[in-house]
Amino acid sequence: MKTLFASISEIDQQRARSGKLYREFLRVPAMSAGIYVLPAGATDLQRPHHEDEIYYVVRGRARFKVDEENREVSAGSVIFVAAEVEHHFYDVMEELAVLVLFAPAES
Repeated sequence: MKTLFASISEIDQQRARSGKLYREFLRVPAMSAGIYVLPAGATDLQRPHHEDEIYYVVRGRARFKVDEENREVSAGSVIFVAAEVEHHFYDVMEELAVLVLFAPAES
């Protein structure tokens, strides 16, 4: 793949039609990307990943725990989580949509 043009709203619509919380839209050896959506009140069941990860909050509000640190996140928040580090969203106050980038590609 040399180029990808997409919109978050299109990718989110595809995700919603699939009935899944996560929709990957890009995969190359060096990285992968997707959108992750948690409804208000949802439980985030993530486990540590084998890859470094960046989250960009597109919309919504929640709290995020990484190791022993807890922060409120909302639209515009950027979070980096190193590979193998415990983390999850909680207290999802408004539907949370997050752009997720993994490097290398999620295994």
